[in-house]
Amino acid sequence: MKEQSPPAVLICGAGAAGLTLAVDLARRGVSFRLIEKLDRPFAGSRGKGIQPRSQEVFEDLGVLDRLVAAGGVYPPLREYHDDGSHTDTALEVEPPTPAEPYHIPLMLPQFLTERLLRERLTELGSRVEFGCELVGFELEEDGVTARLVSPVGEELVHVPYLIAADGGRSSIRNALGIDFPGKTLGARAMVADVDLVGLSRDAWHQYHVGDRPRLMSICPLAGTDLFQIQAAIPSEGEADLSVDALNAMVAKRTGRDDIHVRSVSWASAYTMSARLADRYRVGRIFLVGDAAHVHPPTGGQGLNTSVQDAYNLGWKLAAVLGGAPDRLLNTYEEERRPVAEEMLGLSTRLLEAQKRGSMRRGREVHQLDIGYPESPLTLEPSSRSGSLLAGDRAPDAPLRGAAGHPRRLFDLFAGGHWSLLGYETTREIATPRGDLRIHQVGAGHELSDDGGHLRDAYGLAPGEWVLVRPDGYVGAIFGSDEAGALESYLEEVGLG
Repeated sequence: MKEQSPPAVLICGAGAAGLTLAVDLARRGVSFRLIEKLDRPFAGSRGKGIQPRSQEVFEDLGVLDRLVAAGGVYPPLREYHDDGSHTDTALEVEPPTPAEPYHIPLMLPQFLTERLLRERLTELGSRVEFGCELVGFELEEDGVTARLVSPVGEELVHVPYLIAADGGRSSIRNALGIDFPGKTLGARAMVADVDLVGLSRDAWHQYHVGDRPRLMSICPLAGTDLFQIQAAIPSEGEADLSVDALNAMVAKRTGRDDIHVRSVSWASAYTMSARLADRYRVGRIFLVGDAAHVHPPTGGQGLNTSVQDAYNLGWKLAAVLGGAPDRLLNTYEEERRPVAEEMLGLSTRLLEAQKRGSMRRGREVHQLDIGYPESPLTLEPSSRSGSLLAGDRAPDAPLRGAAGHPRRLFDLFAGGHWSLLGYETTREIATPRGDLRIHQVGAGHELSDDGGHLRDAYGLAPGEWVLVRPDGYVGAIFGSDEAGALESYLEEVGLG
């Protein structure tokens, strides 16, 4: 065995969650290794929807414009009826607002999302180690000793933190003995990315809606020349996902002989289930993404919840490695597990509605209303009943800089630091420090709220300060006379 200088974090699994965490750590200068036991990147479109809140996350990580350029919007649903007619239903979306700049779910096959995240990781000086597998580990008081096997041999690595991003069948979760309760949802399905001719690319074609055993949809995959076939399949027996079998299924369920699958680039059969790990943390080991929760595909919540797990954990790992109290890491499970539980409930309700042929996806799938009101990091030192409270997502707002150029709050928040924003303040409440940026809005300050968008979104009174976390949630709102409470809060999160 060979020894090598250890990283601070070992991430096992280079899916969307592992890659998001790696990008976040890389931009913070945290040393890590990202390993993936597969020899090559995942090639399928299992998760193809990027919800508005995840778009905000990817904007902060510097990759959103590339994702949007590579993907596209969801086409209208085209439901075919027994008489040969069809009905088109456009996706229900609200127009964007200054506070919520992204309201349209983005369609992008998972393999393209992950490719762009790998490219971003390369820009930041890191990479995925494919063909490298964690085959054993020992949890110790000061870290984890991991045994890795790769084409170059076997090695032992001691790291302060180990991250299980290794999917729904997580070997790390199983080795830790963490229960993964839940239920199968009475639905077995297949999904395949195919080269197909005979259907237009201007609609998401759906057959036998409300008739679960015969349900099938064929969706053009934005950013590719492929279609994704999804279909219910029998609960028992081997699933034949060959070209011939798919053509037979398509012909039978569409009643047409002019639609032809020419090749299959990726296919999978699975039983839908909803499961949630009992714990997200054991000592210095954390579960993220599918290792912590498994969703049915309805509503497009799985990948998005996973990305936001990583985004929540990344800044906390960096802070504790930089000297913040270890208890900060306990808030990862305290904040994210209830969110996963809520999203699992939503996905399951949508699946039941789909079985009845009445599924409608609205604002609830966008994840913009997720917050952490019960978190230990949420502080309400003043009694206030404004439109925005501690624990809520921090809205965007257009502002004007004193030099005359337009500015956005999201641009000020970007980069992984804390932000302290004062509204029409007359005195200071804190001094600058490494991971805290201080901005003031109002007459005589660096920024102006000419359109009143910040005032409307945040509901701040003159003299109030809002503290925004690195992951874009409001930590607390302070009055100008609460400098002591602010300092105590900053001390708790390692910014004292």
